[in-house]
Amino acid sequence: MNSRTVARHVFGYLVGIFVFGLAIPYGLFNLAMNHPINLPIGYAARQALALILATIGIFFVLWSNAALLIQGKGGPTDAFNVAISPRTKRLVIRGPYRYTRNPMVFGALSIYFALTVYWDSLQAVLALITFCVIVRFYLRATEEKRLLKDFGQEFEHYRKTTSMIVPWPRRRAKDS
Repeated sequence: MNSRTVARHVFGYLVGIFVFGLAIPYGLFNLAMNHPINLPIGYAARQALALILATIGIFFVLWSNAALLIQGKGGPTDAFNVAISPRTKRLVIRGPYRYTRNPMVFGALSIYFALTVYWDSLQAVLALITFCVIVRFYLRATEEKRLLKDFGQEFEHYRKTTSMIVPWPRRRAKDS
């Protein structure tokens, strides 16, 4: 990798960490603290659920980033069809991508749900559900179109057999 590629990777990860690791959790935190509404589960159960969700989320975020870098030879940061980090050169369908087309999104959303459960805010959970709907539309409108353009039939088959966000067992492709 040349120094320009390394710099783009570093910049892409810094942007991703800022947006997904700081800005979104900060927004959820403010919502949770300014509008606390107790969730209908006890403290110990809430903490256990938050720990499980956070662990799953961190695992998927790290695993999917490594898979993109090692297998796809690219980075994850692409926003509104603008490549911030270098785009993958190969379609990654192994590792966490075997279970979901967007394991990084699944991981981040799991972490966000963990935080909202931990902070005990139904208001933040409802805002996060709305955010999930927006993310799903965004993925369809931008990322999936770009991947179809870049990887064609290979992505189309992958799209038909692999869940969009939540990890599920692979399904058989339906004949079109």
